[in-house]
Amino acid sequence: MKNIKYLGVVVGVSLVAIGIAGYVKSKKTSVNEKINIIGSENKNTEDETGDMLESDKENINQGDIAPDFELKDLDGNIYKLSNNKGKKVYVKFWASWCSICLSGLDELNTLAGENNEFQVITVVSPGFRGEKNEEEFKKWFSGLKYDNVTVLLDEDGDLTNKYQVRGYPTSAVIGSDGILVKTILGHTSNEEIKIQFSNIK
Repeated sequence: MKNIKYLGVVVGVSLVAIGIAGYVKSKKTSVNEKINIIGSENKNTEDETGDMLESDKENINQGDIAPDFELKDLDGNIYKLSNNKGKKVYVKFWASWCSICLSGLDELNTLAGENNEFQVITVVSPGFRGEKNEEEFKKWFSGLKYDNVTVLLDEDGDLTNKYQVRGYPTSAVIGSDGILVKTILGHTSNEEIKIQFSNIK
């Protein structure tokens, strides 16, 4: 009888030991699975971060791609924005009837003649919003002697509409990656323009 009780105790202890071993193994497997999952998540995050960094290398400024354009200047030379990727570009939209624009032409001529880190171009829209026609504008502007100012002709205001110009003057600040970083309504001094470009890539 004692032997039977002893055998029962041994069997009971063995079952408990087997149960504990199984539980420990199960917990170890669960922990390993969690570690693997965490490692996988970290790897995915690194990959996603890597993709973002590649994208950031392409577009280094915040904003949308500036509408591309191909316009002729007063001498008939063609200027295409996308051909100048890698360079910062300052674009000023203005009109010959705009008194604020005219008062800023001396300052603009000075800016365009300096060795800045950005290009300076201006856009006028013959036959649009009360502007002179092309021939009248050319004749009028030639008498002003602003030799440093590049004027591009936006016939009928197509580009002006694309840049959502609501009034004159309006400035567009474009980064070296072709991103339209900012548009500014109203007169902007040369100092302010330089600060704007010093803050972008």
